[in-house]
Amino acid sequence: MQRSASAVWLGDIKNGHGALSTNSLVLDEAPYSFSSRFENSNGGSTNPEELIAAAHAGCFTMALSATLSRYGFEPTSLHSSANVCLKRQDESWKIASSRLTVQGVVPGLDAAKFQKFVDDAAKSCPVSKLMNAEISVEALLVTNEVDYPTAAP
Repeated sequence: MQRSASAVWLGDIKNGHGALSTNSLVLDEAPYSFSSRFENSNGGSTNPEELIAAAHAGCFTMALSATLSRYGFEPTSLHSSANVCLKRQDESWKIASSRLTVQGVVPGLDAAKFQKFVDDAAKSCPVSKLMNAEISVEALLVTNEVDYPTAAP
């Protein structure tokens, strides 16, 4: 199985701009720029780290669902987010960490077992394995669905 994407960059690093595309066309010339990447700008552009965060959250959530299912637990819902931190290191930049947060509704499961499954999924997801960064994870097992948020954490 292979997946691919492409990038185009026009101009110098500070004033230039680029576009990202995927073969699935989910991204079709999605804009990115210096400011969207290094200045925390949210002006309609993406950046590689945001896409890595989305990939990490998605991969981890699927890995957690698979782990739970393997042990006989069927999650009602899992809401995950990833916060990827880009830091300057010497003369270059490094993705230093990815902090995963997950909230889940899993009938018949206690918080301690949920945490174990969360930790296992964080280590086993292919995106985690790809990253050369510190990976941390925070988990909340929701036992009362009335208190469950409607949006991802």
